[in-house]
This record gives sequence, structure tokens and C-alpha cells, in this order.
Amino acid sequence: MKARRLQVSGSPVPDQQGRNGSLSRIAGSRRHDGLWRRWTVIVLLTLFAFAGLTVSPSRADQNHPQLDTLFAQLKQAKSFETAHALSDRIWSIWITNEKDSINILMRQGMRAMQSGDFATAYDYFTTMTDLEPDFAEAWNKRATVLFLIGDLDGSIKDVERTLALEPRHFGALTGLGMINDALEDEEAALDAYEAALDLHPYLPDATFRAEQLRKSLEGRRI
Repeated sequence: MKARRLQVSGSPVPDQQGRNGSLSRIAGSRRHDGLWRRWTVIVLLTLFAFAGLTVSPSRADQNHPQLDTLFAQLKQAKSFETAHALSDRIWSIWITNEKDSINILMRQGMRAMQSGDFATAYDYFTTMTDLEPDFAEAWNKRATVLFLIGDLDGSIKDVERTLALEPRHFGALTGLGMINDALEDEEAALDAYEAALDLHPYLPDATFRAEQLRKSLEGRRI
């Protein structure tokens, strides 16, 4: 199932001083409670910031020929452990660029995002997208930061750039589900989570949220 793309307007980037912690303001203005907000931050930072920290020195990115085999194995995985190992290998490939300078920027941006310095992370990832516009993971990392600072419009645009370069990016699809969740578009969120799970059937957070959304939508249709 293909994830929907939403056209969002009126989502300005908060100023530099107000970037950190703006996720709480986004969710707090909607129906999501404190548990949901904490879950969203944890999932995002785990899925996007920590994945692939062990970077292979070989040529990689979303065009690596090994990815086809890894995705085929991931779809057929029979256990969480097997799927987790395969997805780690996929992330390690995605996150690596042929240029050492880009890999340095990636590591610096990820460290800044882990520490909660989203403004600095945004600057590193923007430098990457400027220098390597065909590097999918640069757009995905910046999409994560944009979501965390509250720019949903910008985040969706960067997710779309990610998926245009790597349609199999289950991380970006999960992120799109979270954006749609923040916008309270349950059908679009479910589409995105299911698209991610079609590629990676052992994403626990996407599985959990997709099941919640199915129940919610079924209840509305009765």
C-alpha cells in the first residue's frame, strides 16, 4: 500500500531559540496525550538518529546493489532477531556516502540530534543536502529534525525527497506515518505505517500504532 502525500501549509519553522522542545507544543495542541508525545520522540530518535551508527567504510547509499538481496531477505524474515540484523545492515548502507566529508557531516549531525541540539543537526543535514542532493539519507535525517522542531510542511517535503530517491525507505515511511498522526489524519497515517510494514514486517512501533489506527477507523465506520 502506497503512503499518501499530504499538502500541508502554515507550518513555519520555529525560531532558533524555540526549536528544542517544540514537538511537545505540536502534540500538546492536539488530542495526543503525554504518553503519545514521549512515544513519538523515543521512536523517532531510535529509528532515525541511532540507526546505522556503525558505518561501513565501503561505497554505499541507496543505490548499493546489495540492498535488493537484503530487502528480499527482510521481507521473508521469520523472526524479529533476523529482521533486526538485516535492517541494521540496510541502515549501515543507507547512511554511508562515497565522500568522507559527507560521512563526517552525517556523524556530526547525528551526534547533535542525539544530544537534542536540533538547530545544529539541521545545519549539518542541510549542508549535506546542498552538497549531495541525491543522497537519500541526508533528506531523511533532515526530515526527522524538521518534524522534531515543528515544521511539518518541511518534514513532509523532505520525506518525499527521500522516497523519490529510495522508495523502500521504511524509516521515512514510518516518519510519514508519525507526521500524519500529528496532523490527526488517521487514514493517511495508517497507509504510511502499512507501507513501511510491507517492506519491514518487524517494525514494532509501526505495528503497534497501525493496529491502534485500524481499531479506531473500524470503530468510526460502524
